[in-house]
Amino acid sequence: MEEIVALYAQDEVPGRVVGTAPRSRVRAENLPHAAVKILVRDADGRIYVHRRTKTKDLYPGLHDVWVGGVIAAGEEPLSAAERELAEELGLRGCVLRPIMRHWYTDAYTNYLAHAYETLYTPGRHGPIVHQPTEVADGWWLPWRELTARLGDPCWQFVPDGREHLIRYAAQHPESGSFTPTP
Repeated sequence: MEEIVALYAQDEVPGRVVGTAPRSRVRAENLPHAAVKILVRDADGRIYVHRRTKTKDLYPGLHDVWVGGVIAAGEEPLSAAERELAEELGLRGCVLRPIMRHWYTDAYTNYLAHAYETLYTPGRHGPIVHQPTEVADGWWLPWRELTARLGDPCWQFVPDGREHLIRYAAQHPESGSFTPTP
């Protein structure tokens, strides 16, 4: 059975559900919906980076630092974030701190991002286990190295994740900043 996604009033923050649609229709018609994004950091301040599988319906095979996905009909953002973190990385019991909410729109997707941050502790949250249909590979990077890679045009990175990182860096100057590149 196909996932049913909550549709949101375009450009409204904090967001208002105005209907539902099957995921395939949301993608085909680029309908306004909501999604959760979780930035996973460790005690050393490194960020977990992953490469999306080539079978993903959006930005296949590209790098990302945001774990997440669409909010299903009837689902609350925090519950969706907990579900996505468990599905994609096998992590449970992480404390999720809301960090920002904003709209992201491009030619392929149109969503209200509910972004969270969490601190991963191996002894408490267990090992990271990739969901094989979602995550092809993953590793930790210090902020400085992440920003250097983002400046490399050969390192393919999801465009929405890049925008979310720019906003995150602006709100968290202790993380550093970087100049966006296309």
